[in-house]
Amino acid sequence: MTQEHQNLHEAGASPKDLDDAQKALAEVQALLRKQQVVESMVHNQQNNLNPDRQSLVEELVHRQHLSELAQKVDQLHPADMAYVLESLPLDERLVVWDMVRSDRDGDILLEVSDSVRETLIRSMDSEELFAATESLDADEIAELAPDLPQDVVDKLASSLPQQEREQLRTAMSYPEDSVGAHMDFDIISIRDDVTLEVVLRYLRQFEELPEQTDQIFVIDRSETFQGSLPLDRLLINEPEALVSEVMSRDVLKLEALDDMYEAAQAFERYDLVSAPVLDHSGKLIGRITVDEALDVIREETESEIFSTAGLREEEDLFASVWESAKNRWLWLALNLCTAFFASRVIGTFEGTIAKVVALATLMPIVAGIAGNSGNQTMTLMIRSLALGQVTSSNLRLLLKKNSRLPE
Repeated sequence: MTQEHQNLHEAGASPKDLDDAQKALAEVQALLRKQQVVESMVHNQQNNLNPDRQSLVEELVHRQHLSELAQKVDQLHPADMAYVLESLPLDERLVVWDMVRSDRDGDILLEVSDSVRETLIRSMDSEELFAATESLDADEIAELAPDLPQDVVDKLASSLPQQEREQLRTAMSYPEDSVGAHMDFDIISIRDDVTLEVVLRYLRQFEELPEQTDQIFVIDRSETFQGSLPLDRLLINEPEALVSEVMSRDVLKLEALDDMYEAAQAFERYDLVSAPVLDHSGKLIGRITVDEALDVIREETESEIFSTAGLREEEDLFASVWESAKNRWLWLALNLCTAFFASRVIGTFEGTIAKVVALATLMPIVAGIAGNSGNQTMTLMIRSLALGQVTSSNLRLLLKKNSRLPE
């Protein structure tokens, strides 16, 4: 995170829990309702005034309430603002979005869901989008690039310093689900042939260390990765000791083309805070941090939940009926076909059901139990697939187990 972003976070509220985010949403909704009610009352009471004076009074009242709303919005952390925007209907969402300062737009765009981000970007012109994203780091711009117009991406790239421009080009060159597309370029590296005292003097030159810094990466003269120097080893060992003597060589290394979800699972399994990213020749080019790994796990989990519910992709809560239908029609059509098939099967036994009426009362019971059993099995299977516990060697056994009747 850049110094500007750090100052931005310090100026606003600190990250909040869900209850505080819900409270912020309730306050914003109350301000929006208050604005609508007061402006409606003013409009009705000013009918006897001349049109120019009536327009002036309504404009003053409108500005007063927008100022109150803008003040509230300015106090919210970007993550809380994202929660508020995702919870508002489109018209109210755009009103609140207009109240956000341009220097905060980029951080909030990074926090909101993909579907809501699309609605916000569509409401902005190229100049507004450039102003919102020009202060972001190269890796953050790369994250937003797929949703931004190409002319904005090109303008952002040309405005970056040469080093950051190369970083942006590098990040955008990797597949979206790869480690390289998610890596952070804000890293600290040292040589393995210097003393810890030299390392300490070097670190004191920084105004602040990059976030999630738990280790310093060690390279040789050719910038090939050698290992890492955990901060605790740096502090407890003698200053005269060489880095090569105290550093850790047993470090989880990621390659830029590795699958990001598998890397995120490694973070969870080994309780990592950061991990180096290497290119094909073993040179250090970036790092992955725990916050990025958590984001990937959350996104993958949400994707699996949507798939379970028959949604092809994440859907805006307040999307139009047409957009919702486009996202859901395939699964609904499949369900309709299976329902017709079930009704045809029942129809073939119409005579039997007519003779034994009690069978009709059992039909919803059987259907309900079958549906619940299917949901339970599907939940377990999806979780196992996500954790990589289902393999080619045990797949046949699992299918056999879940397809046979209990003994």
